[in-house]
Amino acid sequence: MEETSSTQPLLSPSRYVDLRGTRSSTSLSSSSFVADEADIKPIRNVGDFFAAFLLESKKLWYLAAPAIFTTVCNYSLGAITQVFAGHVGAIELAAVSVENSVIAGFSMGLLLGMGSALETLCGQAVGAGQPGMLGIYMQRSWVILNTTSLFLMFFYIFAAPLLKLIGQESEIAEAAGTFAVWMIPQLFAYAFMFPQAKFLQAQSKMAAMAVIGAVALVLHTVFSWLLMLKLGWGLVGAAVVLNSTWWLIVVAQMLYIVSGSCGRAWSGFSGKAFHNLWEFVKLSLASALMLCMNILGWTIMVSIGFNAAISVRVSNELGAAHPATAKFSVLVATVTSFLVGIVIALVLIIARKQYPNLFSNSTEVKQLVYSLTVTLGINIVINSIQPTLSGVAIGAGWQAYVAYVNVGCYYFFGIPLGLGLGYAADMGVSGIWDGMLAGTALQTCILFWMIYKTNWNKEACIAGDRIKQWGGTVDLPKETDVENEAR
Repeated sequence: MEETSSTQPLLSPSRYVDLRGTRSSTSLSSSSFVADEADIKPIRNVGDFFAAFLLESKKLWYLAAPAIFTTVCNYSLGAITQVFAGHVGAIELAAVSVENSVIAGFSMGLLLGMGSALETLCGQAVGAGQPGMLGIYMQRSWVILNTTSLFLMFFYIFAAPLLKLIGQESEIAEAAGTFAVWMIPQLFAYAFMFPQAKFLQAQSKMAAMAVIGAVALVLHTVFSWLLMLKLGWGLVGAAVVLNSTWWLIVVAQMLYIVSGSCGRAWSGFSGKAFHNLWEFVKLSLASALMLCMNILGWTIMVSIGFNAAISVRVSNELGAAHPATAKFSVLVATVTSFLVGIVIALVLIIARKQYPNLFSNSTEVKQLVYSLTVTLGINIVINSIQPTLSGVAIGAGWQAYVAYVNVGCYYFFGIPLGLGLGYAADMGVSGIWDGMLAGTALQTCILFWMIYKTNWNKEACIAGDRIKQWGGTVDLPKETDVENEAR
């Protein structure tokens, strides 16, 4: 093979290693980095900007729309179970609600956060045209998340005393504790499903996930009615259907993966999944710490969709040595999510005299909701932007840094300020909310600053080094395969 020129794209196969094994890998500094020729061309006028903006918007919505739909379907499973539980009895409703929001909610947030480590590694490998390690990454994540689930299982087993310890009524705590034990299979479904979802998401296989989610939701609704109400199984029926639905999603996604639909990204089970686990654990923990503090702040499903979409776009483009495209994608996603947040906030403010009727017939409750509408509107705007910026961080691999930012903004600023305003300043609920909102706003500003100061050429170099570090060069495709895929 001829000597590689200095202008060769960073992530082309021969940049890492000669396919005949005659050239060792090299890395570049950001100053010597040369972007791939497919990177976005300089924007010279308004017409160029809007044309590029429209093209990038199509790519983002192609990813975001099915991600939003899938999220709605998955999060609706627990809500539907709660609806049917309400028709069984008040205690059953409380048990399902507490288990969903406290026990399963905490576990889901932790495992989803840990699984998001795959978004960086898989996304950048796909962008580099080197998907051979994606299956290994997913299997490593399975090992780590299932190990974590073994420890979380004790949270389910001892749910009843833990709930009593935090002040839950004894009867509800006992019922929720029993239901939590029955829901342990769902915990391990999370451990398999979240890595699979990130594996598929990195390859833009969102439509397949959406179809699986829709079918699962329909079946879940039908069988919840049949077992919980028609056959009178109550909470037992709820557990059977909810566990079965999550495992149906796991099995369906896995069948799609092994069917050949993912090409070289899945090459079968491998012992390599047990290699380099500690580094993977550290990235997973940083991802969990970063994401778990934000998941409860996602007030609208659009934010979740854009978080997933921009993560894929940034990781793919950095992996493909397209720093300018990655940077422009961040701009488009941020502007779009901001405009969506503004529209929703304006609708709430305009309808502030009508929508409180949805919450209660109490005059006092209506007045409280009415008085908090402006704060809610600001919260929606900020929480429309913040998940998008977090998605940028995931795509670029900044989980550890953002985890520190989150801890500082929430625990050392937002929560103390909220408690001070709520109790010391006697502002009540409004003060607590204002404090937490200030913490989120500070976090958003810091993320803005980090992104503004980012050297995207350097990030593309780091992405190349990361792919080599995590084994992306061990299973390179043939040059003819790369050329065929490009066509």
